[in-house]
Amino acid sequence: MKILVINCGSSSLKYQLMDMTDESVLCSGAIERIGLEIKGGENNVIVKKNGEKFMYDKELADHTAAFNEVKYVLSESEYKVIDSFDEIDAIGHRVVQGGDKYKKSVLIDADVEKTVEELSPLAPLHNPANLQGYRACKTVAPELPQVAVFDTAFHSTMPAKAYMFAVPYEYYEKYGIRRYGFHGTSHKFVSNRVADRMGKDIKDLKIITCHLGNGSSIAAVKNGEVVDTSMGFTPLDGFMMGTRSGGVDPSVVTFIEKKLGVTPDEMDAILNKKSGVMAVSGVSSDDRDICAAQDEGNERAILAHEMQAYQIAKFIGSYIAAMNGVDAIVFTGGIGENGVWLRSKVCSYLGYMGVSINEEINAGTQKGAEAELTKETDKVRVFILATNEELSIARDTAEIVKSL
Repeated sequence: MKILVINCGSSSLKYQLMDMTDESVLCSGAIERIGLEIKGGENNVIVKKNGEKFMYDKELADHTAAFNEVKYVLSESEYKVIDSFDEIDAIGHRVVQGGDKYKKSVLIDADVEKTVEELSPLAPLHNPANLQGYRACKTVAPELPQVAVFDTAFHSTMPAKAYMFAVPYEYYEKYGIRRYGFHGTSHKFVSNRVADRMGKDIKDLKIITCHLGNGSSIAAVKNGEVVDTSMGFTPLDGFMMGTRSGGVDPSVVTFIEKKLGVTPDEMDAILNKKSGVMAVSGVSSDDRDICAAQDEGNERAILAHEMQAYQIAKFIGSYIAAMNGVDAIVFTGGIGENGVWLRSKVCSYLGYMGVSINEEINAGTQKGAEAELTKETDKVRVFILATNEELSIARDTAEIVKSL
């Protein structure tokens, strides 16, 4: 079975073709600057095959044109990996917001399409783009079954005491204001992977998964189900990220709006795009730049890193309390897999749990590699695991289409 995984943004389309017999990647890549003028040299079409990367320019008017280009790349171009697009069995889509409606991945039909569109106000930057991808695929390959895999689905097991906010209850009933959580496919993948690494049933474990990147979230997974997660109504909540503030006193928001005379949309941009590590450090939102500045003694870069590690450790501590213990802590994502200093600093706060990591292994682990930073005999084990959201989407898609 061959599954094509699609992840659409407003002007981009990422793709990955997988052979599910051995879960190998046949080809992957991206198309960027969709709907924009291509002057030359942008290399907006990217193809990755057999460890090699190829790029070229092509102006593509919309997502339908972009998906046609994906079809051409995979089955007709000099980079082709299949003889015909008919070899593909199904398409799996990342969809960010499934609301209260979808607690697992589903086959997309007219009702699902309508509901995802109705949920767009809860994810205005993502759901419309995800729908564009689905509609483009439907136009080009109408015969292929398509599956929606929701970022929010894995978090749907949270109890009301964790997902409700203490605002007038009618706002929840009328507008769906509650905690949803995001990065669900990543948290699902690594929590299952760490159970495999430990040789235990996930239903017997208490796991804290830390997906750390430019956008970051932490989840408490007890007996295979999420009981709490750091991102909330939107991906802005939680702890500080690359350009996002994380949780702040709500009065700070209204104070700044009044003080600067900014609109709600302008305030939203401040909190999402002009805050976080970038704002505190004054250097960058890229953790590699922060590490370099920290090594040079930049005080604001040091402060940004210290704040970030402290906030992550506080979330981990609160989730240990929520689950009445923890068996494993997992670091994943770009920073989770590369952030030597951050992993070490976060774990230094957890000595009360008996956490003592091997700093030599911590410093020597490369991105994409799996490693355990503790010993098998330790009460709390700490792992670095590479996430694979595309594989998680492909697995869900394959499982659904098998029953058709």
